Amino acid sequence: MREVYCVIMAGGIGSRFWPMSREKSPKQFLDIMGTGSSLIQLTYDRMKGICPPENFMVVTSNDYVQLCAEHLPELKIDQVLAEPSRRNTAPCIAYAAYKLYKKNPDAIMMISPADHIILKESAFHETLNHAIDHAQATDHLVTVGIKPSRPDTGYGYIQNHRDDTYDSNDLFRVKKFTEKPSQELALQFLQSGDYTWNSGMFIWKVSAIVEAFRAHMGDMAALFESHLDSFNSTSESGAISEIYGSCESISIDYAIMEKAKNVDVILGDFGWSDLGTWGSLFAQLDHDASDNVHLSGEVKTYDTNHSIVKVPKDKLAVVQGLTNYIVIDTEDVLLICQKDEEQKIKQFVNDLKEAGKKEFL
Repeated sequence: MREVYCVIMAGGIGSRFWPMSREKSPKQFLDIMGTGSSLIQLTYDRMKGICPPENFMVVTSNDYVQLCAEHLPELKIDQVLAEPSRRNTAPCIAYAAYKLYKKNPDAIMMISPADHIILKESAFHETLNHAIDHAQATDHLVTVGIKPSRPDTGYGYIQNHRDDTYDSNDLFRVKKFTEKPSQELALQFLQSGDYTWNSGMFIWKVSAIVEAFRAHMGDMAALFESHLDSFNSTSESGAISEIYGSCESISIDYAIMEKAKNVDVILGDFGWSDLGTWGSLFAQLDHDASDNVHLSGEVKTYDTNHSIVKVPKDKLAVVQGLTNYIVIDTEDVLLICQKDEEQKIKQFVNDLKEAGKKEFL
């Protein structure tokens, strides 16, 4: 009988969703979709269709442990793994993997970011269950790929090829990963039909990912294994502080997925968005007759098209003459940015940080 665990990664700041997403309350803890639930709550509720509450882990920053407890009250405090510093996704995943490795090396891990949107939940569950069965049978590392609908330069891409030994039209071997290509290259990927978007969701056997860390990130594996006796004990927190003090900051894609030879991709078609930017949110919400999205507050638009506007609920905004813009007004920050230039929002945040304007971050 398979034993499945779900690991939710919830330590990011969500700087591309600034100024709504802030360091004290990043986007995974916000009700961005207006559903009455935060993004991390939606993720948890969705994943409960695959594994029970006691098999969840949430890896997050020390700063967000209390927020996780408030948003996911069903979880026990020891199911929230606190990172002492941000080291990207490879150490985050290694932390959860080695905790599980000590407990059950044959268990299956599902990895999910906390801020995705899935519109077709039953199709999502079907895809994950298929991936779980494949990972258990093959010891392969499985990533979920999304068929691209546009030449988006904000996503990573996965080139795949058919393996005739697989008895499924949805499973492929991974040939190559490409991070955030140019517009021209993204268009070529779209037209070729051999590429999917990298969703950032992974499924694998615990022992398989531990072996991958040993093979491709030996120094990191040695750090975690030197403290293995401390996992799932009262000395775990101190051990993690020591590990993270020496741990390289690197993504799981660069650390493992781009190097390993036993990587497969399963195609997902379940209404996915990583909700990484205002533009991705714009694509998910209802539009008015002029193709505008009004998130909250009272908004009156004139000669304005293809734009997203958010103001406080007790505020009136009158917007005239804008096309393809993001307008976000909070209590202390007003952002007006061309939607096609939204990748610059991260730079705006970095500039404020360098200027010492922490009160706006």
